[in-house]
Amino acid sequence: MASPCATSAPEAALGVLPRSDGSAKYSHAGYTVTASVNGPIEAQRKDENPYEAFVDVIVRPAAGVGGTRERHLESILQSSLSHIILIKNFPRCLIQIVLQIEDTPENDYVNTKLVQASLNFAIMPALFQTAVLALLSAGVPMRATAAATAVAVVPQDGVKKTVVDPSPRDIEIAQSVHVLAFTSHGELLLAESEGDFTVKEWDGIYETAKKTCCHSTPAKDGMEMVLDEEASAGPDMRHFLRSTMESKVAADLYWK
Repeated sequence: MASPCATSAPEAALGVLPRSDGSAKYSHAGYTVTASVNGPIEAQRKDENPYEAFVDVIVRPAAGVGGTRERHLESILQSSLSHIILIKNFPRCLIQIVLQIEDTPENDYVNTKLVQASLNFAIMPALFQTAVLALLSAGVPMRATAAATAVAVVPQDGVKKTVVDPSPRDIEIAQSVHVLAFTSHGELLLAESEGDFTVKEWDGIYETAKKTCCHSTPAKDGMEMVLDEEASAGPDMRHFLRSTMESKVAADLYWK
């Protein structure tokens, strides 16, 4: 399989919503998502768990009312985020995460309604990353941070090409689409796949996604040079999370 394609750098802002415990706005690959986090707060009787907190994830589409697709995304995100949040520290409590999709890339090649009806794998990393940033903004205790990325296997001129952060057009013609998330300890946290692929192709997809989520670019003395192979592996998500939090802390402590 060919090497992954390069993608634009992600952008994020923390504390964008003043009336929530934590919030974040994240933009990458044509997607923009805003998240708010409230909690730990007292849970309603139906959501109470005597041993751990209940993580409630709500996904709101850019237009219209949420449906089956949003409920599926919510269940995937709830399961993944519950593994990194220290939920056992807050029994009988609720941690609510609301994700508002603000913008999505357009696809001029296919019917928009057909794209809306299918599970949108490409937006899952943006939703996941925004939720993690909002949790960090709210100061919710977690055992590790995490990063997610989407990878598609696209046939091109008789060669299968691995594309990181694929566009809607790439997903439409892809042989398979995958979303993987890794913790800051390098542990696989989330793996969702759709389409046909071999075990060998999966191994390559796993390594590509892990490099994007866990690889930290080593510091270089003097002038920094980035080879084409390094740039093609997608954004350095671990460094992105760290630099975003460092910028936020520096801004908060500026008055001192």
